[in-house]
Amino acid sequence: MGNGGDEALLATLLQQLPDYIQPIVLSGNPQETYKRYNVESCDRKSAFPILEALKRSDYFIWGGGSLMQDATSIWSPVYYAGLMALAQQQSLETIAWAQGIGPLKRGFTEAITKQVLAGCTAISVRDRASAELLNQWGFQPLLAPDPVWTLAPKVVPGLGNLPAPRIAVNLRSHPTLTPQRLQVLIAALIQLQKATKACFLLVPFQLSQDLEIAQKIAAQLPGEHKVLQLTDPAQLRGVYEGVEMAIGMRLHSLIMAAAAQCRCWALSYDPKIDQLMADLDLPGWDLNRLPDDPVTISKAWLNLYANGESINRDRLLFLRDRALLHREMLVGAINN
Repeated sequence: MGNGGDEALLATLLQQLPDYIQPIVLSGNPQETYKRYNVESCDRKSAFPILEALKRSDYFIWGGGSLMQDATSIWSPVYYAGLMALAQQQSLETIAWAQGIGPLKRGFTEAITKQVLAGCTAISVRDRASAELLNQWGFQPLLAPDPVWTLAPKVVPGLGNLPAPRIAVNLRSHPTLTPQRLQVLIAALIQLQKATKACFLLVPFQLSQDLEIAQKIAAQLPGEHKVLQLTDPAQLRGVYEGVEMAIGMRLHSLIMAAAAQCRCWALSYDPKIDQLMADLDLPGWDLNRLPDDPVTISKAWLNLYANGESINRDRLLFLRDRALLHREMLVGAINN
């Protein structure tokens, strides 16, 4: 669907599959998926092509991300549980890989999630809250960090020609990012740029949701800046190799930045961001508690820029090694 985080999960999953597996990827843009990854793909919303793909398959991998949650829409868990149930009815081995489960506020969505997970050959999750929820339900999932910790960066052409120092910014449209809060953040970004003289890299992770905001910020910045419209997840990861600091809303913008040992500031709109902040001791704010004063925000950012520390190398290597457990689970389930 053009979401950089989901694309990064797909790229990582394809790297983790054994060479003899021939994947068929369900996609919102099958032609683009085929072109980018050189894999067969079919439309994720077309019933008959999906049925045909399942009939030709041995396994169904329920891949990565917070798919089973009803905080934003009841249709997300219904759709994904429906796909899993259909695969199980077709007698495919089903694997839940690197999942984020919840929040599930409705009894119906909780029930269908339990039902399809009960039919899985193997389950891995990417955060403690998901693992604890599944433990309460009687499941014993593998818990390991998000697989994107292992994604290798790719050089972004021309990035090295932009003036240093550089600060990367990712904001996305969301009800908690009201027009008033966005304007407060823009005012704080302007003050941060004036204080640091940094070149700002505005990094939309999903063009349909992030690009308009990035362009709005760019139009008001007084100094050097560039909007990076990248669709290759490895290049998105590569952006953070060349920046001093990152301010991010999206989960995978923060994971990629931390993986590049970049100083990070989180703006949370979702429990999964709160979980990452707690796990990595990341500074940040819940958007619902964002200070009203741009000066307060810019001072906090400037303190991180001047005095903050990135994740240390030993912890980074630990996270990468642990993230590879998703691959071991996947390969083991397939080989059995």
